[in-house]
Amino acid sequence: MDHSPGFLKLVQEAQTQVQEITIAEARERLTRNPQAVLIDVREDSEWQQGHAAEAVHLGRGILERDLEKAYPNSGTELLLYCGGGFRSVLAALNAGKMGYSRVFSIQGGYKGMVQSHWPVKADKQP
Repeated sequence: MDHSPGFLKLVQEAQTQVQEITIAEARERLTRNPQAVLIDVREDSEWQQGHAAEAVHLGRGILERDLEKAYPNSGTELLLYCGGGFRSVLAALNAGKMGYSRVFSIQGGYKGMVQSHWPVKADKQP
């Protein structure tokens, strides 16, 4: 995807404040901590086309609004992914600003997860 310079600048600034992990590290964290939550921050249409099998969906448009309702414990380990790893960095930055202390952005996002044979599923349209 061809990203605008302003967007890339925001992501690069956020990357200095966010912990990014590899897909292998995400798998390890989810195995080691059954309470860890894998969150897909992509748009609804992207989620419906396919997502990690064990993921929950809190799109960027509602993440900040609904995160505390869904996960009131700010110590919950949150692993965020988007399509390629950029939007999840921005989402992780905001989750951290909200007081969540164990937030990680998955490098490579959904595209990388599919390439690494992560179990995925699609939601059927009504």
